[in-house]
Formats: sequence, C-alpha cells, structure tokens
Amino acid sequence: MSPTYDLLVQGNNLRLKDDFLGMSNVTLIKGKSGPILFDTGGYVSRLGLLKALAARGLTPADIPVVFLSHLHFDHAHNVDLFSHARFIVSRREWDYVENPHPNDLLVPWGIREQLSKSRVDFIEGEGVLDEGISFFPAPGHTPGCYAIELATDDRGTVVIAGDAIKYAKEAIIRACDMAFDTLENGTRTIERILDRADRIMPGHFPELIKQPNGAFSWNDAAPFDLLIR
Repeated sequence: MSPTYDLLVQGNNLRLKDDFLGMSNVTLIKGKSGPILFDTGGYVSRLGLLKALAARGLTPADIPVVFLSHLHFDHAHNVDLFSHARFIVSRREWDYVENPHPNDLLVPWGIREQLSKSRVDFIEGEGVLDEGISFFPAPGHTPGCYAIELATDDRGTVVIAGDAIKYAKEAIIRACDMAFDTLENGTRTIERILDRADRIMPGHFPELIKQPNGAFSWNDAAPFDLLIR
C-alpha cells in the first residue's frame, strides 16, 4: 500500500510589524498501519484542526501516532488533544528545548512536561515508520528538526518538511533564512530535500511541486479567512 497525505490545516507565513500571524501546516499521513499526524499546530489552529478531522469522519481519538517535526509552539501546541497517542520526537530536539538558543522564544513553556504525560518515542538518525514512510534529520531551524519522506505511487517522492523548509523563498534561493541551529546546517538540509523530493510540504506555505526544469513552484494560493467582529 502506497502512503497518502492530506493537508488538514493550511499554514501561512504572515507577519505583523513586530510579530507574526504564521500558522503551520498540519498534515495527515495514511499508511498501511494507520494514520500518522505530522505536527499539531498552534492554539490559533485548534478549532480548525478539530473541524478538519471531523470533516473526514475522525476525532483525535482516531489518531494513534503523532510525529512532531520540532517543538515550537506553532507546531506542537495542541499535543494535549492527542494525549492518548504515541508521540515521535527527536532526542536532539527533546534535549534542545531544555536549553534553547537565547534568541529562540518560540518554545512553549511546559512542552516536555505535557508530552511526558503520554508515550514518547525518541528517534535518532534515519528510520522507517511504515511501508513507504521514512524519517530523517533536518537540522537548521532547530538542531532537532526532522522531516518525513513518502514514497507515493502517484506523486513520486514527497517530503513533509516542517520548518526545514518554511516557505517558498527558502526553496527558491536554496538557503535557510531563520535558524536557531546554524544557517549552514539549515542550507544543507534544504539542498538535501530539494535534491530528493518531487513534492514538498513546507511548514508555512502551500505544497511545492518540482517543475520540468528542476525548479519548485506551487499551484494553489493559501487562503486566509479573516473575520472582523
């Protein structure tokens, strides 16, 4: 069985003058052994995530595995909705958030304590989650960032990148522009992903698709429904 994937929450890379409105992509992966949720999003996505699951006939209780690309608030705030699940986190990221970079203000307080209420499986190096679903280190944005690679029948090699590639800019210039590890590590990770992927699901942008000339582009705009009340 070839894995499939479905975007539950559409992320964006919007900013305010002194802050940002950025929401992360949350992706549901379906494998031979069952569903895997890639990241849980931030509180701003909480109701939308529940609504997206319900639209597919699912509740959080139907998600047995949650893979966390890294432990920033916009990717991991809703872990409490899946306290029954098995969480997969890199050992490097777990250690990092205990003593993050002094400029990294994006680690939510109590994230390790919250996750410790559930089963947490730590990963190092590369490995396989299920048939056609593998993971690999993607350091740069944080030292412990990880990504997932899907071997699909109809879309080729798909990399669910998280913030290893946050938005199209990093794919276009082939360089990391926001790192709490090092920019050099982030750029090496981006090069690796661009070289191996046919499609990329970034952390905060619509899906990127490799074109015949080798460049990546995107087909869909990212909607942002803003209601003023």
